[in-house]
Amino acid sequence: MILEKAPKDFSLRDIYQLAWRCWPYYRPQLKHLITYIGCNGLFGLIMIAVWYVGFDLIENKILMGERLEPLQASMIFVGDDYAVTADDGTSQLTDGQRQRVRNAVLVIAVVVWLFITGWLTGFRYYEAWIFQRINQRLRLEMLNRVERLSLKFHSHARTGDAMYRVYQDSATITNILTWAVITPLRAVTTLFAYVVILMFFSPWFGLLAVAAAVPIGFLMARMIPKIRVRARAARELNSDLTSQIQETLAAIRVIKANCAETEMMARFTRNSQQALDAAYQMRAFMLQLMLGVLLIAFSAFLVAEYFMATWALLDKATFLGGSVAVVGFAIWNLGAYRSASNAGQDSAITIWEIVFLYSVLQDLAVGLKRAFYLLDLEPEVFDQQNPKKFPAKIQALRFEDVRFGYAPSITVLRDISLEAKAGTVTAIVGGTGSGKSTLMSLLLRLYDPQAGRVMINDCDLRDIAIDDLRSNVAIALQQNVLFAMSVADNIRYSFENASDTEVESAAKIACADEFITKMPGGYASELGERGSKLSAGQRQRLSIARAVLRNTPILILDEPTASLDAETEQRVIQNLATWGDDRIVFIITHRLSTIRNADQIAFLEDGFIKELGTHAELRARQGSYNRFVQAESGEGEGDLTNG
Repeated sequence: MILEKAPKDFSLRDIYQLAWRCWPYYRPQLKHLITYIGCNGLFGLIMIAVWYVGFDLIENKILMGERLEPLQASMIFVGDDYAVTADDGTSQLTDGQRQRVRNAVLVIAVVVWLFITGWLTGFRYYEAWIFQRINQRLRLEMLNRVERLSLKFHSHARTGDAMYRVYQDSATITNILTWAVITPLRAVTTLFAYVVILMFFSPWFGLLAVAAAVPIGFLMARMIPKIRVRARAARELNSDLTSQIQETLAAIRVIKANCAETEMMARFTRNSQQALDAAYQMRAFMLQLMLGVLLIAFSAFLVAEYFMATWALLDKATFLGGSVAVVGFAIWNLGAYRSASNAGQDSAITIWEIVFLYSVLQDLAVGLKRAFYLLDLEPEVFDQQNPKKFPAKIQALRFEDVRFGYAPSITVLRDISLEAKAGTVTAIVGGTGSGKSTLMSLLLRLYDPQAGRVMINDCDLRDIAIDDLRSNVAIALQQNVLFAMSVADNIRYSFENASDTEVESAAKIACADEFITKMPGGYASELGERGSKLSAGQRQRLSIARAVLRNTPILILDEPTASLDAETEQRVIQNLATWGDDRIVFIITHRLSTIRNADQIAFLEDGFIKELGTHAELRARQGSYNRFVQAESGEGEGDLTNG
């Protein structure tokens, strides 16, 4: 997928507006950044000065035997008799003096080389330390924001895309600092210094630089939008590729069971090639731009080179010669020619570098905008300004005319009104897609109702702090998640302060103690990844034990006994009923043996609570619930359809 229309939001101005958004992440490292940028600039200026002074010393003094400028003599620690004076300006250095100057320059060169090596080593380490701290701050905030977004976002977003944004796109916050601030600052400063140096030699070089800038600007105007489009396509396609990898690994059992390996590899190869093509096209356009800029810049340099060589042959005086006399360039001699030539060549390379930076910024701007996309998303579920505490003693929980849908045009729950009192078990029953799990998700504020409200005692859930609410509601899922740690640690997951006695008590309520004690290490036995060493029923009982251990006033069991045999199921349900005598328990289940012992049954159909009552009451009504039981079990015994 290649986007043909260039986005309008990546002009140079908007790139720097994006960079300005990074300020909150740069600010904690401000003193380090100022030190870093200041030292970087100072180092560059010192290197330019050392290079020019050294160039004259080698070309004009050592090779040509010209006397040193007074400042040069002081810099390399030789006597005043090496320096030029007013009355002997045409005299030359002796062979012995030239050798001493050479030796002094070599010693200083070694010292400078050691200084540069040490400086750059420490400087790179310092740079990495600063940048990683900035990047870490952004990644943490991005992941924190993703975690706080409602399930409505996660239901539609691809996990791989969020992973790519947090891990890959977030890195652009430091890249943008390098490529949009630090490196351009160095490049522009260096270019300015070179242009000033060249204009000291001749003002015509400034005019030549302006002449070269016109075609370069025209070329950039044509090529940059093409680079921008391909940069966006490359990141989007690579994000899709990451999503596919994540989805493939998560569904590996399904893929193998259906012999779909060949099909999945073909799809992956096709998508990978598309991502590769987009990245290749972006770099191809960048290469065309770079070649064009290089051709224009060096064409201007060759014109300047012709005049430099001509003036050097004629010993023509340099423009503002007195300003550069400190390094002996008052006239166009060999040293002046070589210095100006190198300055012109470096100017052309620096122009090329600046254009390259701008083209790279197109890709970085795409990545940075993708990173900020997650931060710009406002959580649909959030705390009020002054949230209330969860009630100390819960009496009842009510759904009052609740309506909810994942999209404005699709309503999942309609006019839901339901009350559950402390010490009762409420079974939520219905066909697939009737809204059972969605209804329970509202209790955890994974979503908020679009209309109506959910009340605990007389307090709206939206007025209670989210963390406070969720710490008082436990849930056991049919698709439970176990970790590669001990049995005890799996049960006390997210409740690490629980004692061994509390863990064992919760396991007994879930009828898990009987198989745990038979394991070689008991509660200290290590489980495989995702609890692979256990059966489905054993994993389910550990999930129930984990929910019981939290000892919350509200318990939600989503298909809690789907993998249990009838005898174990009855014992677990009886234990839960005894344990929950002062709690509110909701059970989403399809098993009739579990449902008929509930204090009340809410039968959902098409998003409505069609019927509400006990098993006997609903059977006696001969309504939707009764027809549902008859259709699924024949005689009203056995299992209901899973929903």
